[in-house]
Amino acid sequence: MAELNEEALPSLPPHVQLIQMGTGGAVANVLHLAARLGLADQLGDGPRSAVELAGPLALHAPSLHRFMRTMASIGLLTEGDTQRFALTRLGEALKTGAPGAARSTLLMTGSHWVGSGFANFDHSLQTGGTGFKKAQGMPFFDYLAQHPEAASVFTQAMVGLHGEEPPAVAGAYDFSRFKTVVDVGGASGNMLVAILARYPEPRGLLFDLPHVVLEAEQSLKVSGVSERVTVEGGDFFRSVPTGGDAYLLSHILHDWNDDQCLTILRHCRKAMKADAKLLIVEMVLPAGDEPHPGKILDMVMLVLVGGQERTETEYAGLLNKAGFRLNRVLATKSPVSVLEAVLA
Repeated sequence: MAELNEEALPSLPPHVQLIQMGTGGAVANVLHLAARLGLADQLGDGPRSAVELAGPLALHAPSLHRFMRTMASIGLLTEGDTQRFALTRLGEALKTGAPGAARSTLLMTGSHWVGSGFANFDHSLQTGGTGFKKAQGMPFFDYLAQHPEAASVFTQAMVGLHGEEPPAVAGAYDFSRFKTVVDVGGASGNMLVAILARYPEPRGLLFDLPHVVLEAEQSLKVSGVSERVTVEGGDFFRSVPTGGDAYLLSHILHDWNDDQCLTILRHCRKAMKADAKLLIVEMVLPAGDEPHPGKILDMVMLVLVGGQERTETEYAGLLNKAGFRLNRVLATKSPVSVLEAVLA
């Protein structure tokens, strides 16, 4: 068979491409509802029909059949001869607890609280403020502190969104030289666990808000490195633990504006020894028109939390104001880089 010449295929007209982009939200809604209903879990023991599932789920069977048929059309299910649906390999990833935390991630991205922020996207462009605060009357992280269920979904969603990054960071940067790695704002400890699992030499200190580290302690118990991790609750806007050889800020600075970042960085600087390293794990935006997932994530930061993604030049300037010098930037086998900074 002759090879297909992709260049010879006609490209979609611009208006068709735009419409496809704009209607992608329908697919996102299907995925979110499938996750919320736990349909993959319901099908975990084998094929079932909409009629069989409608009763336990308190749903309208004909409508559920149409919904499952749509799921099959996007590769999550496969329909048999008797209108019974089974999970595909893709659908298996939607199960609760499946590797990659896709279900938790979809529960967050399609949630009413995230959606309320994007319903006020124009407010962010008009004022520079977050659409989320306009909708909910409080900043994003204050909302999570007051809604434990949402906070738990958010923590697990971060594992899903950034799950490939911890092993990539551990593989790109040599942590063996450090005795203690302080993970500032480390949430579930996923990044710290990956580092300690690869490098037997260092110990870790996981530092985050008290309600966050309380949940992290449970996940650390099954990590295999929990005996090498100290967990400490606190607020990095007030102080950061002293005594570390490396201070890790993984997806922290992108959550905040420049003034807030300077507060965090100065607390780190105050806590650091003269020869300690500051390691920032973030997506570093390329210049110009080059596509990058960080450029879409930048809009999420704008609307939800008021932070931003930054270029290497912007990070260097921010670090300089806080009394650091950007030493080098290491790419990883993921969308993030490791920015190594030292005391200036």
